[in-house]
Amino acid sequence: MPYIEKTMKSERIYDGKILNLRVDTVELPDKKYSKREIVEHPGAVAIVAINQDNEMVVIRQYRKAIDKVLLEIPAGKLELNEEPIESAKRELKEETGFTAEKIEYLTEFYTSPGFSNEKVYLFLAQGLTPGNQELEIGEHIDVECFKLDELIKMIKFGDIVDSKTIVGIMYYYELINK
Repeated sequence: MPYIEKTMKSERIYDGKILNLRVDTVELPDKKYSKREIVEHPGAVAIVAINQDNEMVVIRQYRKAIDKVLLEIPAGKLELNEEPIESAKRELKEETGFTAEKIEYLTEFYTSPGFSNEKVYLFLAQGLTPGNQELEIGEHIDVECFKLDELIKMIKFGDIVDSKTIVGIMYYYELINK
């Protein structure tokens, strides 16, 4: 028997710049009712960018939600009606200054399906040409490059804790070690 929850009522609680919040009343398979708080997100892209020295381009950025500076792969929110590949090109340029000769789709995944519909589209960017960052107002991002084995060690030692970054690094690791 499929364990599907039927939405009986949906109430919008908050509309924001990055996300929306709604509360759904659902009927459970056993005919009981429950509430689900759902964070609606337009989706995002994340980019595994490999430079001419076979290093991965990463960014260092402060994240207020956890009050820490994180090492992450370049990423960003999809704009309204924007195709994920176009978003990947835009975000790579904005955050790192790099443009890519070749960008290819790798996979997609949900970040926290227990409470959010955010889907991240992962891309591989190669043939990078350096340029100037095009940061948004309020963004402060440092660009760094590391060999893959260094990044794997950083994951193992807890220096990289961002989920999209871990997914990107490990996906690329598996891709090149087939």
